[in-house]
Amino acid sequence: MTRQLPVGISKIAVRRLPGGRHRGVLSVAGRTLAVALGRGGIGFDKREGDGRTPAGVWHPVRVLYRADRVARPLTRLPVAAIRPADGWCDDPQDRRYNRPVALPFPASHERLWRDDGLYDLLLVIDHNTRPRVKGRGSAVFIHLARPGYRPTEGCVALKPADLRRLLTGLGPGTRIIIS
Repeated sequence: MTRQLPVGISKIAVRRLPGGRHRGVLSVAGRTLAVALGRGGIGFDKREGDGRTPAGVWHPVRVLYRADRVARPLTRLPVAAIRPADGWCDDPQDRRYNRPVALPFPASHERLWRDDGLYDLLLVIDHNTRPRVKGRGSAVFIHLARPGYRPTEGCVALKPADLRRLLTGLGPGTRIIIS
């Protein structure tokens, strides 16, 4: 993607590429971007720990970023800097399941302040939020891809320049269709 995307993107579509479960494309405003998907491919029956990217229609909630590594992204969504004590609960038995938490945290959780850079820029989506259903998946984000677009644990991942440009056009009403 070399040009800026239009502001007010109404939808983006994510789908798997033929021949591979964890490689996909994201289509937006007439452009197609390479993405990494969950190691289990895309599925409608998402379960905690299954490695699948959840199929469905989701919406962006907010953007998080590592201010010590990347510039604040331009977007119409709420933005917050990730702090070293930020985490995300992935324990279905905890009342804070699929919600941000402060570390240290006694239940199972994911650290948002990562050494590998995957969460230096990330988009929180509304997967399994209203209602939250125990065991139906947590911490499903759109974040930065590993080299070679290696599989995620269930998220959608893009290269940094693509995610940064994508964020400029997204708003709270954008539909993220994963199929």
